[in-house]
Amino acid sequence: MKVGPRRVHLGVLFPVNPTTTVWKGGRPGSQIDFAAIAGLARTAQLGRFDYLLLADDLRLPERAGEVTEIGVAGRHDLLTIISAVAAVTDKLGLVATVNTTFNEPYDIARQLATVNHLSDGRVGWNAVTTSDAWTGQNFRRGGFLPHAQRYERAAEFVQLCRSMWSAGGTGGSLPLAHEGRHFHAEGPAATACDGIEPVLMQAGDSEQGREFAAAHADVIYSRKKGRAGREFYADVKGRLARHGRDPGQLKIMPAITYVVGQSRADAEELARMRRLDIVTPEMAIYYLEQLWGCDLSGYDPEGPLPDIDPDPDGAGFIAGRPTGADAQRRAARAAFLRQVAESRKLSIRQLVALVTDTKALAGTPADIATAMIEQVEAAACDGYIIVPDQAPGGLDSFVQHVVPELQSRGVLPAEYESDTLRGNLGLPESTNRAR
Repeated sequence: MKVGPRRVHLGVLFPVNPTTTVWKGGRPGSQIDFAAIAGLARTAQLGRFDYLLLADDLRLPERAGEVTEIGVAGRHDLLTIISAVAAVTDKLGLVATVNTTFNEPYDIARQLATVNHLSDGRVGWNAVTTSDAWTGQNFRRGGFLPHAQRYERAAEFVQLCRSMWSAGGTGGSLPLAHEGRHFHAEGPAATACDGIEPVLMQAGDSEQGREFAAAHADVIYSRKKGRAGREFYADVKGRLARHGRDPGQLKIMPAITYVVGQSRADAEELARMRRLDIVTPEMAIYYLEQLWGCDLSGYDPEGPLPDIDPDPDGAGFIAGRPTGADAQRRAARAAFLRQVAESRKLSIRQLVALVTDTKALAGTPADIATAMIEQVEAAACDGYIIVPDQAPGGLDSFVQHVVPELQSRGVLPAEYESDTLRGNLGLPESTNRAR
């Protein structure tokens, strides 16, 4: 018997990262306007997307000790935002990023259960961790948590939340009795999930992150595609059995951008032009300052790279955007960039556009649909998180042109198959992994 094509799941990330998206015709605060978020949500629902994902930062990046003008002017509380979005949608899943390092399980379990109840089971939780003391300065614990313990705390956090949802589902008749390394909780939980738990998303790629996902996550927000995607998919899915889980209980969804054109050549040219639109002169200099660790505002973005070496003591010049490398490695990276720029005769802006390019799927609607389906069929992923490269309206062409192509090939339903996020992702209503 011939097996039909595999289902392609779709999510969309509300774009706030200035290195991936250009905002057209909007004022500086437009990225946090509710109208922009609600508009993207309605478009995603029209395209039968499974969910909208909202990303978060707990502290704004700083340049030389002052909040930088690059990026978003501020961030509102995401659980409050998805509560509002739930009121203007009725099928779309709503996933909020919530940190497990600087929050408490009881508060988060109660808030997630409340929004899940108000939205009739459409809530997801992107559980993230933070190990740096710089972010921790906004919290009473500061940066107390060693890097090695962050997933340990996250696992206990998730397990305790699920225990609270299970206990609360009995009308509060089951008292909690949790005594762990990071948390202590007892007494009846004042929350419940109406039998349908929030979907848990995770994005870590380290050994700890992969094992955490195999044990706890319902969805992985992946950054791996192609061959690396297939290797990642096989590795993580291969870990599920020892946690008593089936491969279908975890969806792996890499982030992708796209550009639709009348021909492949047309789309590729549009992608090149959009990339340069995204990398503004200010963004190009900002990117280099993270690596050089010093003020480069006097350099021409349309000119050559700085004629100075990176400051060996300047890794924190852009606070909140770590270089991920010590002085020696930053110097080696700068030397590599200089070689690329000189060999290709690139300006600073052209170079930054090249090295930060996320390689959008560029082509006709049929080209894009084919590329997406091939990766799902090749067991590299279960679907995709679309990251619009322009906003507002960056999802419109995908919904108008690519979605019908996917639907005509039988990999995306014409109507929602469930009223809940778990149902649309093909996940069990309850994880039964609370303890």
